[in-house]
Amino acid sequence: MKRRKILVLITTALATLLLAIGLPTVTPSPVAAQSNTSLLVSAAASLKEALEEIKPLYQQSQPKVNISYNFGSSGALQQQIEQGAPADIFISAAKKQVDALEQKGLVVAGTRNIIGKNRLVLVVPKNAIGITSFYNLKDTKVKKIAIGEPRSVPAGQYAQQVLEKLKIWTEVKSKLVFANNVRQVLASVESGNADAGLVYITDAKISNQVKIVVTADEKYHSAIIYPLVVIKRSKNVDAAKEFSQFLSGDKSKAVFKKYGFILP
Repeated sequence: MKRRKILVLITTALATLLLAIGLPTVTPSPVAAQSNTSLLVSAAASLKEALEEIKPLYQQSQPKVNISYNFGSSGALQQQIEQGAPADIFISAAKKQVDALEQKGLVVAGTRNIIGKNRLVLVVPKNAIGITSFYNLKDTKVKKIAIGEPRSVPAGQYAQQVLEKLKIWTEVKSKLVFANNVRQVLASVESGNADAGLVYITDAKISNQVKIVVTADEKYHSAIIYPLVVIKRSKNVDAAKEFSQFLSGDKSKAVFKKYGFILP
């Protein structure tokens, strides 16, 4: 009987010890703990193809993290976030919009990071002839020039800066057709509804219906950068931070480079 009691005591003690030792080993990581986590990324329209290609690469290692995108002009996305629209991550095509969110205390401190850079180009329909420089935009045969709305579309802001630096803004202003985002500018030139347009080089490279006339000198406009931040209202901050880090990693960099983005 005494031997049996001793065995029971030893068994109980071992079980307790193993349980105490084992508990820390089964604690899930922050992202793994959030099984079937959903992330909403509000991003500049020019990032569409690259981010869509990156999504399955990330989900190879994090299959339970569902990523959705909300593409649009950086200014419109900024306003949506300020008005309380859901978003876990914001990627702008300019620093101005991210600066505004930071000043209003809407982003997680320390999460700002530049994931890429871009160049601005003048494009025309593929079969167009006679336009070889920005100065040709003054010609009478050029009736419509598409650019993004400068107040909300970074590409439009950069376009205005270039045209002003070249001292042709006043002469071509009456020809300008303003679009809600840079992809609408591209579509206008592709369809022939505009004789020319100013878009990012990454936009021009995904289209077989336009050709690049000239690349704007970088000294004529602000630096075209893509800053990323995690939004403070996010319900999945840890997962958002992890995906943000992935966007700065080697696999993502290879995709961004493939689409013509300049790595920071």
